[in-house]
Amino acid sequence: MRDWQTIEVPKIQALSRPVYLRSQSLPARHGFPLHTHPWHQFVYATSGTLMVTIEQARYVITPEQAIWIPTGVRHTTTALSDVEFRNLYIEAVPHVGMPDQCSVYAVSTLLRALILELAAIDQDIDLSDYRNHLDAVILQQIRQLRRLDFYLPWPQENCLREICEILYNHPDDGRGIGEWAAFAGMSTRTLARHFTAQTGMSLRVWRHRLRVFRAVELLATCRRVTDVAFELGFSSASAFSFAFRSEMGCTPTEWIAQ
Repeated sequence: MRDWQTIEVPKIQALSRPVYLRSQSLPARHGFPLHTHPWHQFVYATSGTLMVTIEQARYVITPEQAIWIPTGVRHTTTALSDVEFRNLYIEAVPHVGMPDQCSVYAVSTLLRALILELAAIDQDIDLSDYRNHLDAVILQQIRQLRRLDFYLPWPQENCLREICEILYNHPDDGRGIGEWAAFAGMSTRTLARHFTAQTGMSLRVWRHRLRVFRAVELLATCRRVTDVAFELGFSSASAFSFAFRSEMGCTPTEWIAQ
């Protein structure tokens, strides 16, 4: 497997419109370094799978989803597979009507069509009235999207972060909370309390979500469902399918077909 490659963040000094579209192709295992924007960003890819990382969470984004990144949030965006970007940069004005923290949304069929229409417009032709109307409809659609809860919170305490990094890289690691507490040099009760306080969920629930999170990454690279199940530490493909469906609402096979 080839190494990850870093791509320079595009140098855009200011937005020429309230809604500015930037299209780009991003090869697998390529991404942008940690950076911020003086505007909001709606990260969307018409094809491929992205991972967006902020300090406290990692988000996997498929073409059915997009992530809202408010202005000033430090983040990286990397491609888990070959990706076609259709990013929206949105002017940071008062009353934009969106949350002030990163949020994942289900992209509607209409919004996808509007974004593709925006990308298809010939910039050399004066379509200012049409563009203004299209921008307004896109913003209204974004405000109406259904918010999703599929993300992976990341603790701030160093020993907890180390545990999470190990599990992220080795999701089949079968150690229980008692063994992880000994690894971290604390009691089981203390580890459980600190982990829940910093992530909002228990280590058991977090590990379940991690495995589904990693499953999306692996399935996006066209891996076989059975191979992914065993790599993640499941005892069988059926156990993996049940866990995946409980989080994603569909089986791994159905997700691949979509």
